[in-house]
Amino acid sequence: MKGVTLQVELLIVILALIASAVLTIIFKELITRYGGNLYTNIRGGTPRAVGIAPFLVLLILFPAPGNYLIALIGIFALIDDLIGRNRINGFKIEFGQISRGIGMLLVMIIGYFYFGPVAILIAIMVQPLNIADMQPGSACSTVITMSLVIAFGLLSLTSTIYYPVLILLAVCIGYAPLDYRGRIMMGEIGNHSFAVALGVTFAFLGSIIGNMTGSGIYGAFVSTLILLLLTTLLIAFIRRKNLKNILETNYQIIRPKFGDYFMDVLTGGGLGDLLRRLILKKRSITIKNRLLKFLGFRRLVYNPHSGLNNG
Repeated sequence: MKGVTLQVELLIVILALIASAVLTIIFKELITRYGGNLYTNIRGGTPRAVGIAPFLVLLILFPAPGNYLIALIGIFALIDDLIGRNRINGFKIEFGQISRGIGMLLVMIIGYFYFGPVAILIAIMVQPLNIADMQPGSACSTVITMSLVIAFGLLSLTSTIYYPVLILLAVCIGYAPLDYRGRIMMGEIGNHSFAVALGVTFAFLGSIIGNMTGSGIYGAFVSTLILLLLTTLLIAFIRRKNLKNILETNYQIIRPKFGDYFMDVLTGGGLGDLLRRLILKKRSITIKNRLLKFLGFRRLVYNPHSGLNNG
């Protein structure tokens, strides 16, 4: 029976790879022809939200309860893709920021019943993957690399391969070729879905470590947090050249440090800057301490709504 189960799982992984690849091509063509605002002028014309293809495959083939959380975040991410840039009347808040926030909050709440406090970290995974998706191939490289880390980590600890990690890896590989070439974009529905799926695999490895060390949920939380931070470091490294230009040009952070790249990935983007506006109002904080500069505090406290330089 065990051999039959392994054969079935292998067939499902292959199916995930093929389905992701085929659906990616189909949705690329559909969004190119009929996508409306989902077809952008970036790079001469690029269909956005093609990540609906891996979302659907993960929704169907990724095991429960992970696919419940993928469904939740995917619905609100698609809303973000469709109307996210529109602002709420009378406010400087975009519909997409509200939609993403609601989706992340629901992942934390519903996920708590299955993963405990680790669900908070699963939801936060949306942030770095969203930043990664701003550069062709970066989000794919992150998902593939971290999936392999989890797979080898579990193999070394348990001598078994965690089946959902293989599904995640297969889905990403099936989707990735056109993304690497800059022909398509995941959109929020794609990077959010991959983020939550990856977060679930982090939680599983974390639970194994927690059980093996006798630290329980505390060990699981710390292990998952370390994997989240490692993912953030990886994205900061992959996007370092692009982030340098962005921080110097858009944020007036002169000669940014790697810590600034890390903080941008962890706290940047529209949702992060919205939180800064709510917390700091129009205040500006200037960082002069060398250690704090090295750690990236210039980007952490940079308030784009202050209109002042933090270089």
